[in-house]
Amino acid sequence: MTREYLDGKAAERFARYYDSFNAPAERRWAGARRARMVGSLTGTVLEIGAGTGANLRHYRGVRELVAAEPSAAMRERLRDAVAAVQVPVDIVDATAERLPFYETKFDAVVCGLVLCSVTDLDRALVEIRRVLKPTGQLVFFEHIRADGLLGWVQDRIESTWARIAAGCRPNRRTVQAIRAAGFTVRELDIFRPWPRVPLVAPYALGAAIPRDPK
Repeated sequence: MTREYLDGKAAERFARYYDSFNAPAERRWAGARRARMVGSLTGTVLEIGAGTGANLRHYRGVRELVAAEPSAAMRERLRDAVAAVQVPVDIVDATAERLPFYETKFDAVVCGLVLCSVTDLDRALVEIRRVLKPTGQLVFFEHIRADGLLGWVQDRIESTWARIAAGCRPNRRTVQAIRAAGFTVRELDIFRPWPRVPLVAPYALGAAIPRDPK
């Protein structure tokens, strides 16, 4: 995510309207997918780009949740969300590309609608794998590049879309990148929900485990 969306007026505007803009999708389909993504997780969990805390109410059995969020405006709203949940949450100012945690710390890493906007996707996935236990899992809920005509359009609007949507890239091949980073995707659901932003689809909900480097 570019610096203008981490600090300053643009970041404040984006954080202020983020929840209301996404409210229809959260009610109709996104909330249920978030619950499916994180509801069964246990142990020590890291959430990348926790935003305003849309996932928090869906956690049930985690021992410790670390919420990494680099935007000060988002962290302010995240603190309000933390006060309303039962699981212990530690909010950390950190980007996906530079996680301030030791190796193999977490039982799970959660990415929910965030990998589209990280500055360096490959570096972020290297960091995620570094902090995951060998027996851990990466769970993700992301929009990805479409096939066909829509994918062609996404490629051509990428830079413009990123400028107006807080660094979001509509054409990220995120599932392929996860596999290339040394993960085995063991669960994957590709879907096209409604309502959604017309140029942002399809979505991928899945889980991946680190492959043995040997």
